Amino acid sequence: MNSKTALVTGGNRGIGFAICELLAAQGHKVLLAARDPAKGDEAAKRISQGVRPVVLDVAIGNTEQAVGLVEEVHGPIDILVNNAGVHYDTGQSILSPDWKIVDEALSVNLLGAWQTSVGLAHGMRKRGWGRIVNVSSGAGAMSDMSSGTPAYSISKAALNALTIKLAAELRGTGVLVNAVCPGWVRTDMGGMTANRSPEEGADGIVWAATLPNDGPSGDFFRDRRRIPWCAPGRLSGFT
Repeated sequence: MNSKTALVTGGNRGIGFAICELLAAQGHKVLLAARDPAKGDEAAKRISQGVRPVVLDVAIGNTEQAVGLVEEVHGPIDILVNNAGVHYDTGQSILSPDWKIVDEALSVNLLGAWQTSVGLAHGMRKRGWGRIVNVSSGAGAMSDMSSGTPAYSISKAALNALTIKLAAELRGTGVLVNAVCPGWVRTDMGGMTANRSPEEGADGIVWAATLPNDGPSGDFFRDRRRIPWCAPGRLSGFT
């Protein structure tokens, strides 16, 4: 693949940082997006080359306009990785939710990804090439859903639906859209007892972000393999 420009949200730590490292190692120009300018700058300096920090808070409600400004400064963005996410295990019950947590989970995990995708997809479609990867979770798969982590699970299920909708809308344009579950990863959210490193979690995401032109679209992956959205029979997407 020729060198592309990638924007990675939540890129200053954990899986996001590992994604930035792997993309940069492949020779791509990486825009490491973080809410905190100082943390973004520090993270970008830890990667030797090909990475530039940008300030982007996907929870603020004007992300579509914000990524447009990023493109004005840094040029067209070919790859978008919607990695920013919040509130996995908050101890909440579906019957006694903390509505502030629910609102924050939906704002970041769903609406932030939606707005960022809208802000960049028009340019990708016009140029005839693009990759959008939504970092999802098995907790958002209907077939594997239980009573725990309600805000997170529902926001990721909605992110999966967004993936299918975007892929259908962009089918045949050269823009591929997929969701990827990185597995249980040792991060601030996943905890230090998780069974995967950030690099292991990032591998499938970077794979989806650099798919060939005949690659899949509208699918859900873990470890580069399709997993079901909702029921065992729902395996294929829009290709």
